[in-house]
Amino acid sequence: MKIGIYGGSFNPPHEGHLAAARAAVAALGLDRLVFVPAGDPPHKELALGSPTPEKRLEMTAIAADQLLLHKVTRVWDVELQREGKSYTSDTLAVAAERWPGDELWLLVGTDMFLTLHTWHEPERILKLAGICAFARSAGDDRACLEEQKAFLEERYGARVEFIDIPGRVEISSTRLREGLARGERNGRLPPAVYGYILREKLYGTNADLHCLTMEELRCVSWSMVKAKRLAHIRGTEETAAGLALRWGADEGQARRAAILHDCTKYWSMEEHIAACDRYHEPLDELERSAEKLLHAKSGAALARHWFGQERAVADAIRYHTTARAGMSLLEKVLYMADYIEPNREFPEVDQLRALAFEDLDRAVALGAWVSIQEMEERNRIVHRNTLEAYTYYSRGKWK
Repeated sequence: MKIGIYGGSFNPPHEGHLAAARAAVAALGLDRLVFVPAGDPPHKELALGSPTPEKRLEMTAIAADQLLLHKVTRVWDVELQREGKSYTSDTLAVAAERWPGDELWLLVGTDMFLTLHTWHEPERILKLAGICAFARSAGDDRACLEEQKAFLEERYGARVEFIDIPGRVEISSTRLREGLARGERNGRLPPAVYGYILREKLYGTNADLHCLTMEELRCVSWSMVKAKRLAHIRGTEETAAGLALRWGADEGQARRAAILHDCTKYWSMEEHIAACDRYHEPLDELERSAEKLLHAKSGAALARHWFGQERAVADAIRYHTTARAGMSLLEKVLYMADYIEPNREFPEVDQLRALAFEDLDRAVALGAWVSIQEMEERNRIVHRNTLEAYTYYSRGKWK
């Protein structure tokens, strides 16, 4: 396999890092790309007030996930587990032991490449891995790069590849941190990374989760889920907004409910149950054993108690999976939006999409019926709320 090792302080990880990673995977044909946050960087001190190594690792994992290259990308804590300076030569030696016989490539920016011969044990680095250098700005001097390449090849027998990233803009981590401390949102941060920063109050941010703007709420919610889920969440939000407009529900509430409806989707059973118990969210016997049902209950608890949302929003999240008899308008809007958003594909979806804008109650009835049939085909227990919703809204229409 070809394995890229991409080290850095990632303080914070930004779009420049992701652009370089995408380019390296494509240009080198990497089978695996491993992000390695530095524990104690040898070239520079971490800025005062930087997050803990563990939080930088979490941010890096969130950023890497945004690439949607799940079979390729990894985040490795090897330097965080090692005491002392995070020397690249030591990391590559461990990598060579971990992936024996594989072809290692070290990814570096231009400034690092031009000073590589001054690093700790450069001969060991260049023996263990090829060097993939990418331009950090349009002004990088190609002649200097070629001169350094020739020097490293002659002195160390280095393998060197260059990657050009057309149109890439220089991104200063220092300026990003300074802007965050001033309360600025910089578009150079992946939204999910920005959301994590707000959620954890990093870099001098001090966001009140009860008072987030709509965009901040999106970012924080997105930081809590896998990137592959974001298309569904965005689709649910826009569909909920459209249904709210059609039926006279509060569009803002519909959007906020949709943004948060899956925010605990990737929690463990233990996390779901702990949150429900803490916030006095009742769980029946079936819900305590079914993760698909639990995320609606824990999500409702967080919407109400973490994010300070209105009870109507929390209720919509609470019943977006099962539905129930006697739903509020907002509850029906979110239930159907989650069911029919543009990324959904199943036999009845087109009928449901049309019906949701023609007769919302009949759409809820059909949605409940489809859920009942699916659960019965899988020999799974149907939640009583779904059965009652079908009875309440169908009056026998979908038998």
